[in-house]
Amino acid sequence: MIDILDRLGLSPISSGAWAGSELPATDDLISSINPSNGQVLGQVSMATEEQYEQVVRKAEEVQREWRMLPAPKRGEIIREIADAFRAKKEELGMLVSLEAGKIRAEGQGEVQETIDIADFSVGLSRQLYGLTMHSERPSHRMYEQWHPLGTIGVITAFNFPNAVWAWNAIIAAICGDAVVWKPSLKAMLVAVATHKIADDVLKKHGWSGLFGLVIGRDNTVGDRMIRDPRLPLISATGSTRMGRHVGAVVAQRLGRSLLELGGNNAMIVEKDANLDLAVRAILFAAVGTAGQRCTSLRRLIVHKDIVPQLLPRLQKAYAQVRVGDPLAAGTLMGPLIDAGAVASFEQAIATAVADGGTILAGGHRKEGNFVEPTLILARPDMHIVKEETFAPILYVLPYGTLDEAIAIQNGVPQGLSSAIFTDSFRAAETFLSHNGSDCGIANVNIGTSGAEIGGAFGGEKETGGGRESGSDSWKAYMRRQTCTLNWGSSLPLAQGITFDI
Repeated sequence: MIDILDRLGLSPISSGAWAGSELPATDDLISSINPSNGQVLGQVSMATEEQYEQVVRKAEEVQREWRMLPAPKRGEIIREIADAFRAKKEELGMLVSLEAGKIRAEGQGEVQETIDIADFSVGLSRQLYGLTMHSERPSHRMYEQWHPLGTIGVITAFNFPNAVWAWNAIIAAICGDAVVWKPSLKAMLVAVATHKIADDVLKKHGWSGLFGLVIGRDNTVGDRMIRDPRLPLISATGSTRMGRHVGAVVAQRLGRSLLELGGNNAMIVEKDANLDLAVRAILFAAVGTAGQRCTSLRRLIVHKDIVPQLLPRLQKAYAQVRVGDPLAAGTLMGPLIDAGAVASFEQAIATAVADGGTILAGGHRKEGNFVEPTLILARPDMHIVKEETFAPILYVLPYGTLDEAIAIQNGVPQGLSSAIFTDSFRAAETFLSHNGSDCGIANVNIGTSGAEIGGAFGGEKETGGGRESGSDSWKAYMRRQTCTLNWGSSLPLAQGITFDI
């Protein structure tokens, strides 16, 4: 472990505040704990209010110059940042596994996602385009253009400690913005390593401080950040409870918020589904990252006619899931992040059973933060089924008609990801229609998790409505300006108004 920290340029005690350079460490230290064995990976000092000010002021200072650099030139620097992450992919991916508990393939995959979004952003640097429209007035031209928004506040969760920062920070940088990042206190070392890799490239080109890092307590840093009028946009990933608070506070100052909150994702399995594909998709979506993805599969809506075929196959697959050290070969599921997550897992199962649910597989805690992936036969009206439990619990819900299945799918407060398995063109199109899935992501014959960076990522309802990553999500980090130019010698008014003296 010490070797990994050393190879990433980290010391046993890291400062939680970086403003162009590492600010002095404070006496307020928090340990980063390996959820697999409870061992301390390192310590990070909590940022103070004064250090927060230094980070924001430095980011603002650098942003005023960065926004004047042509976007394609920004893209050249981002390309180098992508290469820097390529060079450190193995080490950083291993640190993700150690600190967040992801299996090796998922830790490496997360860093690859950062590399991919950086590559995507290089091309985006030449596509920040506006629109031209016809004016109703003679000798006039109208068009829209986009300007950098300013310095962006980014708050991320533990489950994607590297990639979600990239979705925001790298896109924002291409748009001409600076970023101040507050990561989860459960994944601090990945944040420090991520920041250092990117800032070393920026420093080489004289742009150090464009990305700021503040690791601190909510009452010192978090609340100050969301109330800060110098940050016109707060992008926050986390629970719905957290998002309600962030959204309300930012709205009070008429700022923008980009919220990526909870998901209670469902998959419909129709009678004609390819069960070989479905079982594989179900297993990864429900068990991957120990059910700690916002897109994890939590509700399996199965046609009643194929329940007798599908459930035995799932039970067999669940029994074969290897739970253990995320860095060990063959492990498919690592630990939950901490004891609190384990307690939530146990409470959800107890609640489901008390309400009439039947455990079909798993259902028990193992040693430490390890648990068994769990299948529960349940009813759609059970209150626990409508909640998001950040753990590998999958509720199986039989249905009779596709309309009934879609109603069950949509009958929860969250609206992030959804999927259907079917070989019916009509069923697939119904699922994707106005009367189908109400989620931000809707998939056919693939699972609910593992989204590609090229599409906009986000959801509706209590998921928050934000969109990050690909497509035109860059617009969230810029301000739109409508421009009208009069190249004639008269001054006609719109709507035919005359106003002559």
